[in-house]
Formats: sequence, structure tokens, C-alpha cells
Amino acid sequence: MSACVPTRATDSNDSSRPKSVHRPHSPPPTPPRRFRIAGADVSASIAVFLIALPLSLGIALATGAPLQAGLVAAAVGGIVAGWLGGSPLQVSGPAAGLTVVTADLIHRYGWRTTCAITVLAGLAQLGLGCLRVARTALAVSPAIVHGMLAGIGVTIAVAQLHIVLGGTPQSSVLDNLRALPAQLVRLQPAAVSVSLLTLAFLFLWPRLPGRAGRLLRKVPTALVAVAGATATASLVGLTLPKVDLPSWSSHALAGLPEGPVLGLVAAVLTTTLVCSVQSLLGAVAVDKLAAGRPDLVAAGPAVTRSAARVGRSDLDRELLGQGAANIVSGALGGLPVAGVAVRSSANVQAGAVSRNSTMLHGVLVVVAALLMVPVLELIPLASLAALVMAVGIQMVSLHHIRTVTRHREVLVYAVTTLGVVVLGVLEGVVLGIAVAVAVALHRLTRTRITHVEQEGVHHVQVRGQLTFLAVPRLSRALHLVPQGADTVVELDGSFMDHAAYEALQDWQKTHTARGGSVELTGRRPGTRIAEPSGSTDCRCRPWTAWRNHQCERPQPVFSGGRLGVSGGRGVAEGVLYSAGGAGGAVGARGAVGSGGSVSTSGFAGTSGSVGTGGSVGTGGSGKPGGADGSGEAGGSGRSGGPDGSGGLGGSSGHGGSSGARGAGGALGSGGSVESGSSGRPDAVRGASGRELARGISAFQRNTAPLVRGELARLAREGQQPSQLFLTCADSRLVTSMITSSGPGDLFVVRNVGNLVPLPGEESGDDSVAAAIEYAVDVLKVRSITVCGHSGCGAMQALLNSEPGGARTPLKRWLRHGLPSLERMADDGRPWARLAGRAPADAVEQLCLTNVVQQLEHLSAHDSVARALGDGELELHGMYFHVGEAQAYLLTGTGGDELFDHVEAVDVSA
Repeated sequence: MSACVPTRATDSNDSSRPKSVHRPHSPPPTPPRRFRIAGADVSASIAVFLIALPLSLGIALATGAPLQAGLVAAAVGGIVAGWLGGSPLQVSGPAAGLTVVTADLIHRYGWRTTCAITVLAGLAQLGLGCLRVARTALAVSPAIVHGMLAGIGVTIAVAQLHIVLGGTPQSSVLDNLRALPAQLVRLQPAAVSVSLLTLAFLFLWPRLPGRAGRLLRKVPTALVAVAGATATASLVGLTLPKVDLPSWSSHALAGLPEGPVLGLVAAVLTTTLVCSVQSLLGAVAVDKLAAGRPDLVAAGPAVTRSAARVGRSDLDRELLGQGAANIVSGALGGLPVAGVAVRSSANVQAGAVSRNSTMLHGVLVVVAALLMVPVLELIPLASLAALVMAVGIQMVSLHHIRTVTRHREVLVYAVTTLGVVVLGVLEGVVLGIAVAVAVALHRLTRTRITHVEQEGVHHVQVRGQLTFLAVPRLSRALHLVPQGADTVVELDGSFMDHAAYEALQDWQKTHTARGGSVELTGRRPGTRIAEPSGSTDCRCRPWTAWRNHQCERPQPVFSGGRLGVSGGRGVAEGVLYSAGGAGGAVGARGAVGSGGSVSTSGFAGTSGSVGTGGSVGTGGSGKPGGADGSGEAGGSGRSGGPDGSGGLGGSSGHGGSSGARGAGGALGSGGSVESGSSGRPDAVRGASGRELARGISAFQRNTAPLVRGELARLAREGQQPSQLFLTCADSRLVTSMITSSGPGDLFVVRNVGNLVPLPGEESGDDSVAAAIEYAVDVLKVRSITVCGHSGCGAMQALLNSEPGGARTPLKRWLRHGLPSLERMADDGRPWARLAGRAPADAVEQLCLTNVVQQLEHLSAHDSVARALGDGELELHGMYFHVGEAQAYLLTGTGGDELFDHVEAVDVSA
């Protein structure tokens, strides 16, 4: 045996070698890295391959290039760009956005020169990547980019329409439009039938209903459309032009460029521009899609090693990868390569976790190009043309049109689109840039300044950028404000030059020196310059970090009362009121106790007794007045000293409705005083009402201009929220703040304890069930979130509840939380827990358990169960720790109910 079994000789030096010691309870040592392909990458690559194969052939057909060129570009884009690029999940290949450019190059210079131009464009991309200017390409206005893509889409659709009708497209859009009537006269019924069948598959396949439809929809629509049309044409025996793939031995490669130098330079620049911009914008879009997948962005134990490697795109490296791919594709006789949105989004949605899926899809394209030629040659050209025509139509996005319209850039969009359609891609983009610059200059110089007076306050509104050109109009508007008036200057713009700043500051100093007040506000959060009386700046604005009521302006404090003066102004609890009596007492909180309220509508009378200087002591309790309105003084008043101290007692109010009862606060004899109230009477209730009114006024001034357009759109189109958010009625939970949502995003249901009663157990209160049914069946929300929170009073009440006692409405409602209490007490079930720490106490444990239990209650509702069964709805659990301002999401159910941190992940480009 010793001769057969290799043994290891004992080396005397082994004792001196450091030994690897594995600590108990520590992770196992990391094995040597080996090349592995995750199962998710394999399935994603197959899905992308099935989409890429027909589209690559269709785009090659639309450009007039050899059909093999589309397969070459798809394979090179997947392998080379996938390996070297900076966006791991982006799939590159022949793109519809390059169709018009490539078709024009082939028409002008021929195929071999077009391949050479592709190689030169790749070299240019390498140079730009080395200069690290990738993010500069993102400075192009989105209106120009979307307009360029829309123009390309129109050009593609009009050209492919001729093939759909059985004809041959012309070289330009205008020629195709002029030839369209003649083509309609001599259309080919077989080609039209196959095209209509392809379009029918494209339209109907994503809309298949039911569970079977959900399974069938996993097959790519483009593959189904082309395969269905091909099978039908073969079974019926239609005679149609079909895909013709010559032998690879005769495939044309790149040659030396031939043609005018300036024309070739323009062609290289155009190809570089379109390829680079489309690829970089696609990389940014892929980052946003990946951000929606928790397994790719979360840093938790559930993340696989492959998923953890996926980070935000490196745009400079992506540009280098695209350049290398174009060099290889052009040299091998392939089409130009760029990032493709359709394939990239399919890659992310199919669950890809690394760049291996992109590279494997390229390998599959190579296999298909070598082994599936007989099958590919069965595809009718009319079916491919219909597929590419549908892609071109989709490039004219209504969503993009609405977006540029909302941002007042529709002129740039329209000019770019028309320029691309009529003149060409490069000319259209240059024209769009020129219009965008002109629009920006117009907005910079166009400033609207108005002056209005509202309730004694003068408002000077500046709409637009404030430059030296607008200073004369600004000065005219400011001089319309009378001396000593209260003024609010609203600056609705993001730029103010030095001349405008000096003019505004000089006027402000002059106006405040003459007794006026000036407040500078804006529609965006910024510095608020208050009166020069010493009040602090306030940066607390709607839609900013809320600071409760710490930004309230300090109210003026008077050290002495204004006695015997008709119409004196009184201050009670920090809120100004007008005393109706001839001697309304004036004081401030601290000098006056939390005292009685003074009505603004009283009768004339004598002044209240106040010590000289206005400091008022604590008054005695007065007796209720009689029907004649006379009230008895609540205690004897004692003369105050010169500083106003020592004045005791209050005066009786002759003419008041009743005698005063309260802790301090001398009352003028005309004030209507509430009888028998104590503690915080009308003055405090009035303060709350005025606080609400001030908040509403601030909304109308600062926030309403921001949201008016969006709310108007929602009013026209109706609400279309994507989520139902069910949470507690606790005032500390601001749903829009913790979810960063706005109008129209969430359908919110709030109740005490974020409870979801089981169906049929609401005892006459069906409000929660009705909201769930409306959200799921009518609004078609895609997810429902049950959110609990720390320190929930309902959970505390459940823990402290005792059997028996009065069945109050609160107790009757909280019975729906008893299953949560029973679940927590069940030793046979694992407790819901937080990642990284144990629950702080029993209340927090019950809060977590309650979220899990209410999700089970939610699943019992018919509408929810039906939507879950159809795969149209997702349920989520969430826990918000108020003191930590930390959100947790439920990542497991059943055996492992874990609430994991939601990290602050940067999902920007």
C-alpha cells in the first residue's frame, strides 16, 4: 500500500512554517477564486440571446448591410464590450439608434468603407475614454437626445414600412414618403399578412391574461413574433423574400476608407457621437434599474458574492469598452456597436448578477451564427421589417414628449426631431444644440417682475433670472412700495448677478432704515433675510429637513402696558390680539401668566389695573358675571412699584359678558372673557389656529408654485399610485418624508396600530377592507407595504391591557391586534428580529411581530389573494425606528422573519 499511496515526507522545516489556525465560529477560509458562472447569469444570457438574435438581423436588414454584420456586432458587443466595459449589466450590440447613420454611410461610401469608419470611431472612443471625458457627454440636453432618438425612430419606421408592404425603401425619409402612395398601389398581400401577424404577436403577447399568460410572457416577445410569423409562412407555403446568409468565407471585412476627407471625418464624428451618447445614457439607465433590485445594492447577508461585485457604472471604462468593441466589430465586418436599452433592461429583469451574462449571450450568438444558419434562413424579411418598424415607433416615446413639455423644452425636442428626419443625425443634433442655447439665453434674459398688495403687505415677485438687464424694471417695481410698508420680495430664479444683488441690497437698507420691513423668499430653500431688528434667519421651508417649530420668529416683548390708550394691542401667549376696550392691557408671556384671552370684539370700558411698567401679578379667581354683564373683581389690586412689580389682582370687567377667571393677565374692560375657563383658554386655542393658518399661508407662498403643475396633471389624469402604504396614525410618521414620495405616488391608509382586520371581523367598520379593495382592484397598485414603528402606543396598550372593563371604541379596535400578541407569546414560532441587534424591549418585539401578523391578515383578503396568485402584487413589511430615523425592511417570512437595514445608497449616475 505504501508504494501505491503517495505519501508526504516529513520536512524538518515544517515546524517553523506558520500554520493556518481556524478560529471557532469564524467564517470558513475563502477558497481560491475560480471562474464560475452563476445560474442567474446563465438564464439571463439565454433570455437576452433570444431577444438579440431577431433584432440583430432586423437592424442589419434596415441598414442595408449584410445580414451577418448584425450577428458579428451582437457577438462582439456581448463578448468584448461585456468583458472590458464599465457597466457590467449593460448589453451592447447593433442598436436601432445607429440604423439611420449606418444606412446613410453604406449608401454613400459602401460597406467596406463603413466598416473602416466604425474602426475609426472606436479609436476616437478610446481617445475620449483615456481623456476621461465620459461624463461630459451627459451634459447634452435630454431634449436633444430624445429628439435625436425620435427622429431616428421616425426614419426607421417610414423606411421599414416599404418592406412591410412588399417593396424596397428609398435613401431618405422624404423620398420614402413620396414613394409611399405608389407602394400602396402595388403592395404584396403575402408580405403584408406576415407583417400584420408579427405586429399582432408584438402587441398581444405581453397582454396575455391569467396564470398561463404570466408563464408564457417569460418568452421574449420579439422571438415569439418572428418565430410565429415564420412558422405560419412555412406552413401556409407563402412565397416571400427570406433571410439569406452567404457563406462566412465570403463575408466582407473592413477596407481602407475611400471618399472625401471632410465627409469621412464627419462620418466618424457622427458615429462616435451617437454610439457614445447612447451607450453612456444606457449605462446610467442600467444603474437605475439595478438600484431597484435589493440583491444588487443591499449590503447584507443575503447578497451573493456575484451580486456584491456589481457596482455603479464606470463611464470612462464603459467608453473604452465600447471603443474596443467597435474596433473589433468594424475590423470583422460588423455593424457599429452601442449599448442597447431593450437588451440591457431584459438582462437586469432576468436576474443577471455579473458581466458573465452579457459575455455568455455573445457566445450564444456565435454558436447560432455557425450552427443555426438553415433555421435563420426560414425567417421572412417582412417579419424582421415589421419587428424593426415597431422598435422605431417605440423610439418616439410619449413619456419623453410629456417630460420635455413639462420642462418647457418641447421646441428643442421638435427641432431636433425634424432636423434628424429631414437633414440627418449630425445636422439635426447640431440644430438642436443651437436651439437649446438660444432658449437658454432667452430664459436668462427674460425676467417678469410684478408688484401686488395683499392685506397691507406689498409683494414684489421676480420670475426668472435676475441679471443687470432686469435692474431697471426691478428698481421701478421696488419704488412702488411706500415708505415704512411691510414687503416680501419673492425671487423665483436660480441666478442673480452682482448688479442685481447690489440694487436689491441698497433698496433693502434704505427701506428698513425708514421703518419698513423686508423679507426675501424664494421658491427653493434658501436664505431668508428678515427685518434688521435682529431676528435670525430662517431656513425652515416646506420640502426641506423639518425642524418642528424651532424656526418661529420671536414675538416682540413689551416691558410695560399701554394703559388708557384706545385700541391698544395686547399679546397673550405669544400671539398678538387687538383689545376692544379703551385700555387693552399689553404684556408678554413671562411678564403675564398663561392668562385669559382678550376678544377682538368688545365694548368700551375702563382700563385694567396694572402696576406701572406693565408687569402683572397673579390675579384671583373672579365670579361669573351676571346677566347685566357686571363681573366682580377677583381679588384686591395693590399698586405696583415703579418697575411694575408687585401689582396683585385683576380688575372687574364692566360691560364684559362675564367675570374673568384665569392665572394672571389684566383685562381691558371691553374684552369678552370666557367664564369659568382655566389653564389654556381661548388665547392658546387661537394660537393653534393661527399657527395652522400660518402654515397654510406658507404653503401657498412657497410650495404651491412648485407643485401646482404636477397637481394639475394629477387632477386631469387621475391618481395612479403604484403602492398602498398602510401605517400607524402616529404623528411622528411622515410617510412622504420617509419614502421620499410626492403627490400621486402612495395610496396611504392610516389607523391606530397599523392593523388589518381579518375579512368579516370589522363589526360594521369596513374602512380598511374598502381601502384595500379599492387600491388593488381599482387603482391596480403593484405592492402593499405594512409599516410599523418604534414606541407604538397601540402596542403598549395591547401589552398593558387587562380583561374586562368598559368596551371603549379604542379597546374594540385593538382586538384586531390580539393575534399579534398571541403570535409573540407562541414559543413554537420564531420571533421577528432586527438585523444587528435584539429588540430593545417587549414593545419593540410586539411592533415587529405585528407587522408580520398584519401581512398574514392582508393575504386573507380576496382581492389581495387573487392579485398575489396572478403575480400582479407584492407584499412588503417595514419597521421605522423613530429615534434612530432608520428604516428596516422585512427580508424573510416563515422561518426567518428578519428586518434588515435600509442603507443610504447613492443611486445617482
